[in-house]
Amino acid sequence: MKILRLKYFFSDLFNFKNASRSEKAKKNIILLFIVQVFNFLSIMALVPVSIAYLGNEEYGIWLTLASILSWLINLDFGIGNGLRNKLAEALALNDLKLARIYVSTAYTVFFIGITFAFLIYLTVHGMLNWAAILKAPSDYVNLLNTLILWIIVLFLVQFLLKLLTSIINADQRPALNGVLSLSINALILLAVLFLSQITEKSFTSFAIVSSSVPVLVLFAASVFLFSGHYKNISPSIRFIDFKYSSNLVKLGMQFFIIQISGLIVFTTDNIIIAQLFGPGQVVTYNIAYKYFYMIPLVFNVVLAPFWSAFTEAYVKKEYSWIQNAIRKLLIMWIILSLIAVFMIIISNIVYSIWVGSEIQVPFILSIFTGIFVIIANWNNIFAYFINGVGKIRIALYYSIFTALINIPLSILLAKQFGLGISGVILATNICLIIASVWSPIQYYKIINNKASGIWNK
Repeated sequence: MKILRLKYFFSDLFNFKNASRSEKAKKNIILLFIVQVFNFLSIMALVPVSIAYLGNEEYGIWLTLASILSWLINLDFGIGNGLRNKLAEALALNDLKLARIYVSTAYTVFFIGITFAFLIYLTVHGMLNWAAILKAPSDYVNLLNTLILWIIVLFLVQFLLKLLTSIINADQRPALNGVLSLSINALILLAVLFLSQITEKSFTSFAIVSSSVPVLVLFAASVFLFSGHYKNISPSIRFIDFKYSSNLVKLGMQFFIIQISGLIVFTTDNIIIAQLFGPGQVVTYNIAYKYFYMIPLVFNVVLAPFWSAFTEAYVKKEYSWIQNAIRKLLIMWIILSLIAVFMIIISNIVYSIWVGSEIQVPFILSIFTGIFVIIANWNNIFAYFINGVGKIRIALYYSIFTALINIPLSILLAKQFGLGISGVILATNICLIIASVWSPIQYYKIINNKASGIWNK
């Protein structure tokens, strides 16, 4: 009987057909939690494996390069988030023709955009010295300048294929995106382990493998899903309609600016540290970041179903469902914040077990990183609602402001105040704390129909 009940539980867990919004959210959270446990283990295991294969300096160079390339993979001109919202609205209204138009048009607009971006990069590629940009030794000049051109090609292809994740999110199936992420990280880990057994240290092999695996996984997933579950909304030349592109681009461009600003705040840390203190300190910084990564990882598992769920509920004017969901998310935030505090207390013990005594992580860095995940989780609760309903004008202005002050503030705290790499994360915390005030106020105004002016744009 227990085996039958267990079998029924798992079969029901994967069955999203006719499930209510709340049931979808619960199923996604359970599935995502299971997937992300293994995803977290893969990410954590990849750190010592990569250091052992590449060495401290070359791994630091790769981390800095990956931070720069993350700009490429996240700067989707806002099309991804614009598609996510517009597709979620079409699906909420059960308008599959409109949904397919949005999907087909988004892929077309995005393909044109990345082609244009690549042509621009080709014109400046010969003028760039990637060794100087990454603070790598001078004998890396030829290697990096040749290698990075191919890596950028792979990242741009990944860029286009990654639109699939927006479609999956709009369909309120973020657990599936978790499976894709796990597949990518696990395959990279296995590939690096394989490389370490058959070859000597090779920065080129490591970079090509790390860049190719996501492309292969996303391509296979696109073929499988668009020929199956998403066949009715699969991209098609017949459904390309550029008059709908304005809906995607208008909302998308606002998301695009927010994305750029977010990338400046969240992904320039490695670059700043490499420029100020060298690639070796990038590794120290990332060890602390990856240690606390479990907290936002868990919270993002819980949050993942809610962006598009908030879109659907708002379109249908089901405000009580939204309020109840926010209350539950706040309870989860309190629990995870307490765990983050405990992780700060035991951090030095964990570091010594995890990476040994060769790399010393300052305790103040652990404190600031722990505070960072607490503030970021709080902000994300309200950001998911605000993004889901598309009232992002304040977020747009705020993101521009933080993008302007983050880098000079990081340099000021790191160098002038002598805080070192800890000053870089402190600057990020200062930027985040501003949103922790205005975002819940905007949520309150919108949900109680009191939003007007900029609060309702």
